[in-house]
Amino acid sequence: MLRLTLTIYARVVKHYAKAAGVDMPGFCTHSLRATAATNALDHEADIAKVQEWLGHANIATTRLYDRRRTRPEDSPTFKVAY
Repeated sequence: MLRLTLTIYARVVKHYAKAAGVDMPGFCTHSLRATAATNALDHEADIAKVQEWLGHANIATTRLYDRRRTRPEDSPTFKVAY
């Protein structure tokens, strides 16, 4: 069932991409997903919410999409409990 759903989704995405004039190597559902996650993080989305949205079990996987130079969770002050 999952394979069928992914195949249908991929065909729909490719259909509308072609209709919009988008024809490039590597354009796929995964690239759209990665772009959406990166864009959300670039626009100050909470990384935990993006992790939940993407369905990642480990936040380290979500961090792969984070292109910001500084991340609050990497700061020593982020770990200080008030």
